[in-house]
Amino acid sequence: MAPHAAPAPRPIAFTAADGYPLRGFCWQHADADLRRPVVVINPATSVRCRYYARFADFLHRNGFDVLSFDYRGIGESRPTRLRHFEAGWIDWGRLDVEAALQHALVHFPGQPVQVVAHSVGGFLIGLAPSCRHVARVFSMGAQYAYWRDYAAPRRAGLLLKWHLAMPALTALFGYFPGSRLGWLEDTPKGVVRDWTARAPRFEDNWRALLPTAERDAILRRFASLRGDTLALSVADDEFGTVAAIRRLLGYYRASPRTHLHLHPEAIGERQIGHFAFFHSRFEHSLWPIALEWLHHARLPSPLRGEVTTLPVEAG
Repeated sequence: MAPHAAPAPRPIAFTAADGYPLRGFCWQHADADLRRPVVVINPATSVRCRYYARFADFLHRNGFDVLSFDYRGIGESRPTRLRHFEAGWIDWGRLDVEAALQHALVHFPGQPVQVVAHSVGGFLIGLAPSCRHVARVFSMGAQYAYWRDYAAPRRAGLLLKWHLAMPALTALFGYFPGSRLGWLEDTPKGVVRDWTARAPRFEDNWRALLPTAERDAILRRFASLRGDTLALSVADDEFGTVAAIRRLLGYYRASPRTHLHLHPEAIGERQIGHFAFFHSRFEHSLWPIALEWLHHARLPSPLRGEVTTLPVEAG
């Protein structure tokens, strides 16, 4: 599909089921077309939705409507006072992502709903009841920060920074003052609690927060995602390692899942890491991977990378 000029995005606002106001931006074509997918972008933990604007513009220029938003406590959806704001990943998924998906379903009726997810954004999809309506997923470095999955050479440093310093500062300030340190955005204390939990299965980390029946319902919700999923990982991503990607993909057992693992050298780069995929310098090398998947549920050819297919699991 030939690219075309894209207008500036318009601000949007919608409300989660508990009444919390959420804000973001929308790139929408003037003409209605039921064949045109609408893509919801789920950010990484404490990364503002504005970070994904160039990628959203790229998708729009290539035939998609796009909705980008901030989770509660972050960016456009930050409250006046963040100190002791209790929001956690559970709220971000089952309330905020759910509200974004519902907004897409209501305001783009009949159009396929797809998701682009970065880091924890790929995990949060499964917490939203409406994930069953998602037709296709592309994720980059999607995982939920289990510390043993971090890249071995950097694991000790990451533990010190994110699992010791971050919760200590959060206890002192009542939220994580990330923007002062240049460590992402300021972050609600509940998110820090979830990020620094230690069990390898996230539902075990929430035993004190959710009754057994509700945790079981969440697992069934993950299994209700049936859209085709492409999970991209890159070899120099210290968070989104192969082990981390596979750990999360295991929850989406009703989805036909493809895992693509790339080395930066395969596209003539020295490094990519956890965040740089969404930089515009990768428009002609990495972004076509997402574009081909979202349009056709296939990988571009030729492609250098290790591809693993995880079929739908019985039951």
